[in-house]
Amino acid sequence: MARVRVGRVGEQVKKEISQILQSEIKDPRIGFLTVTGVDVTNDLSQAKVYLSVLGTDEQKEGTLKALSSASGYVRSELGKRIRLRKVPELIFKFDTSIDYGSRIESLLHDLNDGKSAE
Repeated sequence: MARVRVGRVGEQVKKEISQILQSEIKDPRIGFLTVTGVDVTNDLSQAKVYLSVLGTDEQKEGTLKALSSASGYVRSELGKRIRLRKVPELIFKFDTSIDYGSRIESLLHDLNDGKSAE
């Protein structure tokens, strides 16, 4: 039963953080980003926020630094929007699954091109 609540809280946190980052954070270091997922611990003390960021590695690092410095503001806004006894600590991480998937797709595409040339 508690697992269901953790999942619902995670989805709500994901939705609210997406809205906060899109509409309220005006830091120029933050590029085009998408919140791909949120993993919340069972005791709701920490939330790992997974992000997909478009741009170079330098832009991605700048985005991560900007989000780390804005995490207090994001957390306070989250507390205003979601009624929880304790707002989880936010940990921002890059989601590499999209890059990994596109790499696999390009390898498969190259493999198919090699077979059709024979």
